[in-house]
Amino acid sequence: MKLLSFLHERRRRIGVVEGDVIHVVSWTGDMLDLIRRGLTPTIGAERLSFDEIEFEPPLRPPKILAIGKNYAEHAQEMKSEAPEKPLIFAKMPTALLPHGGTITWRQSIAQQVDWEGELAVVIGKRAREVNEADALNYVYGYTIANDITARDIQASESQWIRAKGLDTFAPMGPYLITSDEIPNPNDLSITTEVNGEVMQDGHTSNMIHSVPALIAYLSQSFTLEPGDVILTGTPAGVGKGKNPPRFLQDGDEVRVTIPQIGTLSNTCRMLD
Repeated sequence: MKLLSFLHERRRRIGVVEGDVIHVVSWTGDMLDLIRRGLTPTIGAERLSFDEIEFEPPLRPPKILAIGKNYAEHAQEMKSEAPEKPLIFAKMPTALLPHGGTITWRQSIAQQVDWEGELAVVIGKRAREVNEADALNYVYGYTIANDITARDIQASESQWIRAKGLDTFAPMGPYLITSDEIPNPNDLSITTEVNGEVMQDGHTSNMIHSVPALIAYLSQSFTLEPGDVILTGTPAGVGKGKNPPRFLQDGDEVRVTIPQIGTLSNTCRMLD
């Protein structure tokens, strides 16, 4: 099922997408409520077109956990060793940005803003100390994320939370695809384009730590709750790894595509 969260006539709604038609779900709560209650979306009679709605993030996650350097070639381009264990960090809830939203930053704070297209996993039920063999049973679905990163801040601070947690630095969407439609999350292609030029062209089969392994590992340390999101790492091709390095500029458009999910598109704006 292809789900989306959107605004229509100032109301937050949930829809099921079939082709160019949005079937509005008969549910007055938001996506997080739906997931927490373990409900199957029920389609109502109301139908909308995409020009009638404004995209919202697929959900408002309680936690946004992320994994660094989970592709060997990305670690290499960053002149770093691939970590033996998953490298974990978190992004701020206020970093969340929907499909079609604008990534913004002040030049006085960051000048080397980079893209990182990623597969994002949405947890469907409480997971604590689960094993790898059972891990996918705890997944509600999948979406796309762009782990926007200020490389100059990242280089100057030992913790990554500010470099990766600035407001608007977690674009996510456009859709949430339920897990039954993606039986193997480690069999997906992922591409990132900047102004139409392909920068990243990777495949989730090249993750160092697979999606089930990440869920199992994280659940040993944190209780994963329904609606938590895990960003699974980015393949090679980030701006920092180019020769010479290339960073996002005012007016740029960034598009991250996973064919089974869709395309997450955002524009960029420097505020000063």
